[in-house]
Parts: sequence; C-alpha cells; structure tokens
Amino acid sequence: MADATNKIDADLREKFGKGAARKLRVLGKIPAVIYGHGTTPVHVALPAHQIGLLLRRANAVLELNVNGKTHLTLVKDVQKDPFLQIIEHLDLIVIRKGEKVQVEVSVHMTGEPAPGLVADLDTKTLLLEVEATNIPQNLQISIEGLEDGAQIHAKDVELPKGATLISDEEAVVVSVHLPVLEEEEDEEEEEGEAVEGDAEAAPAE
Repeated sequence: MADATNKIDADLREKFGKGAARKLRVLGKIPAVIYGHGTTPVHVALPAHQIGLLLRRANAVLELNVNGKTHLTLVKDVQKDPFLQIIEHLDLIVIRKGEKVQVEVSVHMTGEPAPGLVADLDTKTLLLEVEATNIPQNLQISIEGLEDGAQIHAKDVELPKGATLISDEEAVVVSVHLPVLEEEEDEEEEEGEAVEGDAEAAPAE
C-alpha cells in the first residue's frame, strides 16, 4: 500500500482543454486522468508541489482521495513542457493490492573495480515483473574489485523478493576494462583519415 506521504487529496475536473489546464497550473494544480481495470476514466487535479516531490521517486505509487473514494494508482506517463520542464499532465493507471505489473527499474553500480580499471554501465534499466505496491526504486550492483574483462549479465543481478526478470537474461549490464587512452583514439582517427585520403587520391582503373 502507498505510504502516508503518497496520500493525496485530488479534485474532480469538469473543464477540459488547454485553457482549463493553464488555469489549473496557475492555481498550483496538475491535470491528470485515472484509468484501467475497465473503469471509467476519472479526470482529476492534483497539487503540483506534492506531485513534484513524489515524482522524484521512480515508478511512484499514489493513493488518491477523490470525493471520499480511494484510488490506488501507478504513474504511467508524465508529460512535461519541453523547455520549462514543468509537469503538464499525468496518466495514472489503477492498481490492486497483490497485482503484478511490468516496470523499468534503474540499475546503480556500487563500489570500485580493481585499480586502473573502469566499469561501464551498458544497461541502465531492467524490465521486471513485480507487485504493484512493492516496486523497488533501483537495483544495486556491486562492482567492487572486479578484474579486467569481467561482465555482469542481467541474470546475475540480485532481484527483490517476488520480482521476476523480463529483460533478456544474457544482456550485459556492466563490463569492466582498461581505460582507452586518448592518444590511442587519436592514432586510430588519424589512421582512418589517412586510409580515406588514399582511397580518394587513387586513380580510377
């Protein structure tokens, strides 16, 4: 169940369109729609400041109080102004306790590889099937002491209890290697340019 900080009082919306949405934002509200499980879509207005804080968490679950009726929802889509990055609209899907959903969960590396090596995060998120009310914020992967050539695949990542991996289990999530020196990169670029120049200079047969 959503915790106390995720409980929000929402207002029903009866006016729609860009003009109505603009007036809501001036009042510190965000328009949103609740749908799913065969229910009739419910159009609501949510407090912008509280929503902004909650959306700092990935896959946020919101418990909305709409005229005394509780709606447990998962944030499905966030529409933002491309320039101001202001939240303009939310799509919320209805969820049930015990229900499982598929969500993208971000991957974080912890620790450091063996001295002189670097670790690349090749896959930044993994698709999991988890209980809708128990979605992890992220997945922690330890790279402490890993040697050159080491790889961590999706199947090697420790998942929370009850979670199932949907992503390709063979996908490389982390790879460890020696750093590529800038001089080597410059030499490769110069060699490539020289080959290209020779090809252009060669007379046609």
